[in-house]
Amino acid sequence: MVDITGKGITQRTAKAAGSILLGPDAFGALKRGACPKGDVLATAKVAAIQAVKSTPATIPMCHPILIEGVEVDFVLDEPGETVGVTVAVKSTGKTGVEMEALCGVAGACLTIYDMLKYTGKGMTIDRIRLIEKTGGRRGDYKRPD
Repeated sequence: MVDITGKGITQRTAKAAGSILLGPDAFGALKRGACPKGDVLATAKVAAIQAVKSTPATIPMCHPILIEGVEVDFVLDEPGETVGVTVAVKSTGKTGVEMEALCGVAGACLTIYDMLKYTGKGMTIDRIRLIEKTGGRRGDYKRPD
């Protein structure tokens, strides 16, 4: 692990996004609320938050940090049969929260897959990426696309 002892404490934020292409059967089940396992998006939101908080247990070189805020948003694209996922994370500390935001998106997408896989296994998780981050020695970042 990188030694962060000498780093200053600053406000850190990160936003990540991704999507899952469901297909007609899974998207229809999601829209109807017909999943036998329960409310798909409510469960995926909880999974995203849990994934954010558990990042150091999954990513070996991540420091355990205090998470001060998590926002999870979903956008349903009916023509594309896709669910877009965005996770924003806030912390005040010595290291960034990019990995936490990315893990949150992955956790939400994987949970959606798990809950809807009974409709078929052809779903595709796609384009998990960092959108922006603030704070820290290297400054802010905003993805150009």
